[in-house]
Amino acid sequence: MEFWNTVIFAGALLLVISIVASDFSSRMGAPLLLVFIALGMLAGEDGPGGIRFDDFETSYVIGTLALAVIIFDGGMRTRRETFRVALWPAVSLATLGVLVTAGLVGIFAAWVLKLHWLQGLLIGAIVGSTDAAAVFGLLRNAGTTLKERVTSTLEIESASNDPMAIFLTVALLEVLAAGGTQLHAGVLVEFAKQFGIGALLGLGGGRLLVWLINRLSLVSGLYPLLAVAGGLLVFAVAAQLGGSGFLAIFLAGLVLGNSQLQAAQNILRVHDGLAWLSQLGMFLILGLLVTPRELLGVALPALAIAAFLMLVARPAAVVASLLPFRFPWREQVFIGWVGLRGAVPVVLGLFPVMYGVEDARLYFNVAFFIVLVSLVLQGWTIAPAARLLRLEVPPSPEPLQRLTLDMPGHFEHEVLGYQVRPGSLVAARDLATLELPDGMQIMAVMRDGAPQPLRPELGFAPGDYVYVLAQPKLLPQVNKLFDPHQAPDRLEEHRYFGDFVLNGDAALADLGEVYGLQIPAHHSDKTLAAYLDELFHGRVVVGDRTSLGHAVLVVREMQDGRVSRVGLKLR
Repeated sequence: MEFWNTVIFAGALLLVISIVASDFSSRMGAPLLLVFIALGMLAGEDGPGGIRFDDFETSYVIGTLALAVIIFDGGMRTRRETFRVALWPAVSLATLGVLVTAGLVGIFAAWVLKLHWLQGLLIGAIVGSTDAAAVFGLLRNAGTTLKERVTSTLEIESASNDPMAIFLTVALLEVLAAGGTQLHAGVLVEFAKQFGIGALLGLGGGRLLVWLINRLSLVSGLYPLLAVAGGLLVFAVAAQLGGSGFLAIFLAGLVLGNSQLQAAQNILRVHDGLAWLSQLGMFLILGLLVTPRELLGVALPALAIAAFLMLVARPAAVVASLLPFRFPWREQVFIGWVGLRGAVPVVLGLFPVMYGVEDARLYFNVAFFIVLVSLVLQGWTIAPAARLLRLEVPPSPEPLQRLTLDMPGHFEHEVLGYQVRPGSLVAARDLATLELPDGMQIMAVMRDGAPQPLRPELGFAPGDYVYVLAQPKLLPQVNKLFDPHQAPDRLEEHRYFGDFVLNGDAALADLGEVYGLQIPAHHSDKTLAAYLDELFHGRVVVGDRTSLGHAVLVVREMQDGRVSRVGLKLR
């Protein structure tokens, strides 16, 4: 009894310290996962905590469960709207990109560590996937907003490349555990089986879960539990039938997150906490599991492999995967650099121990060291890299609160909460002069904690909290009303987009006449929207720019996937 009380005390204390430390890490711009790992290592046998923990089996079970929850949450947060500009590039990165990364790293690792080429490939497969949560957490802390094409590609890739890395790792482990020295055609059959079963059960299970959630009348707190239990059930059934459980749970989350659900906001909020708890707990345990003095023995070769991964293998995989999609070179360089390694490689590093293959502890230590190097070097340079490559766009304000009106069968309206800040369109205005689009209504204005009567003469003062009823499709317009226009000088609206604003349906021929631009004859009959869409191969996003004679066109606004407004800068 006393032992378990001590375990509960130590676990709770580590969790509290980790959560508190996350505030300091965000201020310093440090990757949060690095903080969790460091705290686990400090609490371990080589640190001041002195806790001896070497239970690989328990760590494997906890890591696998935590990974499933993290992937499920990633699926729910992958929006269908991002598919227009990033689906196929991201799928290419998640499949071909992982294969190229694993192959190149595998060959290099086998040479550096003097291993059989299959053992080298195993190391490549273990570190083959990326971590989106680390990337976007660092960008948010730095106040950096990237072009949609880049963020969507990274988001979908990082959420969907885990199943490929897991499949390659397991396939190679089964060959090595059986004493094999060659890959055989059966691997392709197993690939088709795992991904086929996983995709079928993931999509089918996700739709069944949506149907079930929308037809049950439950206490609000039970909906998130039903969602996660259903997701884990899909994961377990797929794995039991020989499919990829991780692909199944990702697709189930994707279906759930892009469907109209009862208690959708409640489900997302709870799962955000569950995903953080999973990452935090997993990295604390893995930090306890690693023995720092053992890392010193592999430090030099692991550092060489990490450098090769970041500087050669990942960039080569990005170029090969994005070649058919003609991404601008700046975006390819950035995507190549921000392939952060996180939770998945460390958990996959446990698999060789569970399979009992030769040099199992070596794989874990090398994977752990590579993740540390990636978080330190790449993690602290993401925001400067985005600035250097000019991939930032002016930030768009987001609601402080966002609540879907949870009426069964009706999901058309949300209540959005904002704080009025100096420089915004609503500041120093009153209700009578504020022109709101159809379908939008001010619900409440809170000043010093007290609701204000909604009279026409009521003015908005800085510091007020305003709650707006609107349809989700109107969110960009509501955001503009509360935009304080406090971006850095380089992202100031006029400097970034130019002083002239053009409609997307403006004809290029008319544009040439007004501004004295030379328009190529084969483009003269096109609209600005059609020209830019063709120029960027159907994946045009806000912030895309091109020169046209002595002018620069900058995409300023998108509506329903089409360019609606364009900024013009004259040189």
